[in-house]
Amino acid sequence: MTKGSIVAGVLAPHPPHLVYAENPEQNEPRAECGWETLRWGYERLRKSLEQIEYDSMVVLSPHWQTYVGTHFLGVPSFKSLSVDPIFPNLFRFHYELTVDVPLAETMEAHAREAGLVTKMMRNPDFRVDYGTIVSCHLTRPEWDKPIVSISSHRATQYFSADVMQGHMLKLGRATREAIEASGKRVVLLASNSLSHRHFTSESEVPEDMSREHIYHHGQYLWDMKMIELMRQGRAREIVELIPDFTEQAVAETDSGALTWMLSALDFPEYPAEVHGYGTVIGTGNAIVEWPQARHGGAA
Repeated sequence: MTKGSIVAGVLAPHPPHLVYAENPEQNEPRAECGWETLRWGYERLRKSLEQIEYDSMVVLSPHWQTYVGTHFLGVPSFKSLSVDPIFPNLFRFHYELTVDVPLAETMEAHAREAGLVTKMMRNPDFRVDYGTIVSCHLTRPEWDKPIVSISSHRATQYFSADVMQGHMLKLGRATREAIEASGKRVVLLASNSLSHRHFTSESEVPEDMSREHIYHHGQYLWDMKMIELMRQGRAREIVELIPDFTEQAVAETDSGALTWMLSALDFPEYPAEVHGYGTVIGTGNAIVEWPQARHGGAA
């Protein structure tokens, strides 16, 4: 069997506002415009990914939260309605997706062998979380690639960001080994924002961009620090800073998604490609690609 590989890793934030502003047929609410800098960033990402061949997307989302172990979707397909619990006025999305179950099972087995507590999610009525759906839709709106969805084991909340880091570093290594064993070419999606302190009220017109800005300057400084490290190819330093970043910027890196992805990529030393940065209800969001296939091939 040909050795599998990670062909790209992507920081793929999941604000439902971006899907709302795109007006896809699957989403019931309609928008006039909004958040163009981020939406154009996703357009640039899609054009970049069109240049490489890949079989599946693997996504780790903060909004599939598990408190006992790491779970993997293990049902071949799902079809349902996803409603954002905070923004039901913006996101009521009819989704239909397929799951790469053999790859998910291989990942679960490698993670279990690495000493992690794991579980395959076999419930056919499970409702896929909106973070997974938004990141996958904005990366590949055709929905013609199977996915693997991984839960966020909430070690940061139960223990500390340092405990989360250790868990996700191990999960990242197991993910890389499983993909290599599978023979498949895979894109990884870390589905999280950067700074994540957000507004507590919404404007009358949600897509009114005159009301959109970062929550406070300190968050912006942290976001720019992390993005500059990405642009400089300093992945290990990013991981070392994540506990402080998570605490100081209330960052969504508390989910472990970014740590997991950088570990799976084996801490790339080449510059990442920043396709876009912008704010959504005060949170900082960056669309960033590590084009692994163009920098020496596989992770």
